[in-house]
Amino acid sequence: EMPPAMVARVIAARIRRFYTSESIENRLAFLDRKEKQLEAEPAKLVRTPFYCSGCPHNTSTVVPEGSRAVAGIGCHFMVTWMNRNTDTFTQMGGEGVPWVGQQHFTDEQHIFANLGDGTYYHSGILAIRQAVAANVNMTYKILYNDAVAMTGGQSLGDQLSPWQIAQQLEGEGVALIRVVTDEPDKYPASTPWPKGTTIHHRDDLDKIQRKLREEKGVTILIYDQTCAAEKRRRRKRGTFPDPAKRVIINDLVCEGCGDCSVKSNCLSVEPLETEFGRKRTINQSTCNKDYSCLNGFCPSFVTVEGGQLRKGETHSAENPAEGIPGPAPRELNAPYRILITGIGGTGVVTIGAIIGMAAHLEEKGISVLDQAGLAQKGGAVTSHVHIAPKPEDINAVRIPAGRADLLIGCDMVVSGSYDSLAKFDVGVAHAVINAHPSPTMDFTLNPDAPFPVRDTLDHIRDAVGADACDLIEASEIATTLMGDSIATNLFMLGFAYQKGLIPLGEEALLRAVELNGVAVPFNKKAFGWGRVMAHDPDKVMKEVDELKGPTLIQEPTNDLDEMISRRVEFLTGYQSARYARRYSDMVAKVRLRESDIKPGDTSLSEAVARSYFKLLAYKDEYEVARLYADPVFMQKVEHMMEGDYSLKFHLAPPLFSKKDPDTGHLKKKEFGGYMMKAYRFLAKLKSLRGTPLDIFGYQEERKIERALIKEYEATLTEVLDGLTPANHATAVAIAELPMEIRGYGHVKEKAIRLYRGDLDNLLAAFRSPEPQKQAAE
Repeated sequence: EMPPAMVARVIAARIRRFYTSESIENRLAFLDRKEKQLEAEPAKLVRTPFYCSGCPHNTSTVVPEGSRAVAGIGCHFMVTWMNRNTDTFTQMGGEGVPWVGQQHFTDEQHIFANLGDGTYYHSGILAIRQAVAANVNMTYKILYNDAVAMTGGQSLGDQLSPWQIAQQLEGEGVALIRVVTDEPDKYPASTPWPKGTTIHHRDDLDKIQRKLREEKGVTILIYDQTCAAEKRRRRKRGTFPDPAKRVIINDLVCEGCGDCSVKSNCLSVEPLETEFGRKRTINQSTCNKDYSCLNGFCPSFVTVEGGQLRKGETHSAENPAEGIPGPAPRELNAPYRILITGIGGTGVVTIGAIIGMAAHLEEKGISVLDQAGLAQKGGAVTSHVHIAPKPEDINAVRIPAGRADLLIGCDMVVSGSYDSLAKFDVGVAHAVINAHPSPTMDFTLNPDAPFPVRDTLDHIRDAVGADACDLIEASEIATTLMGDSIATNLFMLGFAYQKGLIPLGEEALLRAVELNGVAVPFNKKAFGWGRVMAHDPDKVMKEVDELKGPTLIQEPTNDLDEMISRRVEFLTGYQSARYARRYSDMVAKVRLRESDIKPGDTSLSEAVARSYFKLLAYKDEYEVARLYADPVFMQKVEHMMEGDYSLKFHLAPPLFSKKDPDTGHLKKKEFGGYMMKAYRFLAKLKSLRGTPLDIFGYQEERKIERALIKEYEATLTEVLDGLTPANHATAVAIAELPMEIRGYGHVKEKAIRLYRGDLDNLLAAFRSPEPQKQAAE
């Protein structure tokens, strides 16, 4: 503790140092230079705060088609960024109240209002009381998620139970109460619900909401589901059930339509780039086991029940870096500033805390400022860390513009933002960047959302300096070595330490890991592997390659001959060599014609090679069976899992499945491991495809798929006959259009309708280029 007089002198010194006109002018000049440097930013990705995977806020805010909703405060606010027909938000306790005045000036007859249990407990009941008094037509959706989720999962204290909330609202005079939950059977028969209250599974949410919007007055829908982030925390502590059930995706069966992301809005459903286009995969390290992705209308989803994830054990020593010489000590004569950037829920704040504790152990000055924004998990998180010889040397908790010494970029999107890069200047700082792309909210809303990895990394290099930037595939390497992506950030810290970029000793850092008290051996080993990566990357990559084993997912190729060869081989297995020749002959015809019209350009040939293959290899019952019966599928499962486990398949066989009376869509059912025998048998019947004995071929969907092939062949004939250098680009657009036809059942039907509309427009432009050009002018 300093005497008051000394405190006054320190404050005065800081004011003189940072608030002189010269200092301000220098900072403004730097920011102006940095803005000009970054204004042509090629990458526009933003890591918007988003719901956790399996978040009940995410699921509960869905409204029926044609309905409108208003947002609540807290986590519910984030729904305004999504495609949920949800607008506005209010202060706590004002949820839905603006509707009391607005209802008289709109044709809208009913709205939904989102309200969390924490807000209800605080003052939300007042908003409901006002709505009842005004006798408006609206439904309050009260999310009972068992925690104040946005600010760290605190308990509500003397928390009301769902039935007590229902009893209170019955007393307030609401017209009707419905309860939706993921476990309808958890309430005993003696639970004192108000008279008329009914309990439903959350799968019936849409149906219940459609009925409620027809009711007069204020109605209540209590959505009971524990916060996903809290589930994860409690599972780590052993205080919440952790079901031995995991979701995997057969990427060959997957169509990449994105319906699973639509159903779940889950960032753990990640893109997977393959030879046959972008597919989906489940990030097992971040999955919160909500299982709502299973509702995507697709047969590629399989649940593995029992067993456990296969962990990578690569080194028997506690510290893989044992024997590696440490870095030269970094001299600390002035404040050293580190900016740590990453994604909420991956341990960014923990890295800052470990550095802070290590500095404290070495009796250095330390300041750590965490900026987590709205999202506890999935959003942008930054930590401003200052290390100085003495505490009084630190004069601000935020890193000033252009004054940072080190960027530990655990996520490239957050690292590449203007706010992050404005802290750095070329020739001043160093950057250690995780070059692994993690999906953003854009991907859940758009299955084809681009991820400009190269542009983003180039942007960071330009801002920091290419020679001062280390790019490593940290997520992939750490996950392979440690079996869990949560090891990534400690791996990055170890790498930065070994590079001599952390002005602290290893002993203090490892002691800080111990004091943190969470997965200590695991985190120490991750730190050690980061050191090894910085010292001897070849050794680490050798370990990674050995652990990965054979590559089970075919990497995409840009070589046209290789692309065609792979597809010919696939179509031979799909049907026959004759069927494959049908494909290769058409592609050869296109290549010959294109070489005559635009020598050296193969964009049309590549588009046809991909699109024609996709139409020919449509996934009927025989093909889905063949792809599951292929030994590669079980090899992937065995590579990921160990122990005693069984498989469950989630399917909606068109000939046997019932339709949902509300949507008209087929309903998926769960099938046991016996399906593997059925798949092997059905795969042998592929020769029946398209013959009179093909019982599946009489379905309307199969007829449309066969018709699309003939239509595409006719379209290609017309395009090749009229191809010129001037309309070549339009021809390419026509040829690649079938790549948009993805999915199964009603998802594919919708895609086909959109395809036909786009095809008509493109053919019109191809057939009459001059009128189209004049119209554009």
